Amino acid sequence: MTDESDPDPGLFGPRSVTWQVHADPMMWIAGIRALYLQALHPRAVRGVTQNSDFRQDAWGRLLRTADFVGTTTYGTTEAAERKGTRVRRIHSMLSATDPGTGERYGIDEPALLLWVHCAEIGSYLHVMRRSGFPLTDRAADRYVDEQRAGARLVGLDPDKVPADSAALAAYFDDVRPQLAAGAEAYEVDAFLRRPPVHLLLVPARAVLWRHVAHLAYASLPAHAHALYGRPAPAPATVTRQLRRTARLLRGIPATLRWQLPPKHVLRAVARLGPDSRPAPYGSGR
Repeated sequence: MTDESDPDPGLFGPRSVTWQVHADPMMWIAGIRALYLQALHPRAVRGVTQNSDFRQDAWGRLLRTADFVGTTTYGTTEAAERKGTRVRRIHSMLSATDPGTGERYGIDEPALLLWVHCAEIGSYLHVMRRSGFPLTDRAADRYVDEQRAGARLVGLDPDKVPADSAALAAYFDDVRPQLAAGAEAYEVDAFLRRPPVHLLLVPARAVLWRHVAHLAYASLPAHAHALYGRPAPAPATVTRQLRRTARLLRGIPATLRWQLPPKHVLRAVARLGPDSRPAPYGSGR
């Protein structure tokens, strides 16, 4: 048990880049971008479409993913390890089938876990930096390196996971020939553009969610747009839109944003003290 005078900072702690980045509201757009990107790996996306209830429980799935990121970032080490154990156990029981060959394979194959990890981390980093979050090249490398701790939780060997931005870029170059937009990718695309909501929330989906999904898709690399077959605005336009949205969201007081359940950041600050509050300037140093 951790002594109350020396509280557990968790896997990353307040001095990490991860601690600062993951408290930013643009993480929601970055997370949707990651889903778009992940769906372009045919073997990986089958693991979702053939095992997941995302069609019936769309928001529940998104919130569970956000809870995993929040707990592993701001929770205690014990809480993060419990989350990792649960994810590894679930993944070990699931498999998918290649409809073309009939091959049955586990969704916890290291290559598939690595794709999901890199698509997430790459998307978080891309959206943060492109939207104006203050990250130096050195801080970006630190972030990629720190995230190997999260990769371990889902079952990857940290030594085989990219440890800096250059290694991450090289990984994406290597895996690019494997990407394709199959039926499952188009299904994810359709779902992300129009997720199921209560009839009374349809207007809000049209106004708010459409903007989020559009920005997430638009921020994808050009080859992803080509695979999906849907154009995106010019890169400069997308960057302006990301920065404008970021200014709006970051203008909401953090203490108000952090009140949203399950209040990971507020619980971490209560555990570690006011000096542990995430602040963008702490990540750029």
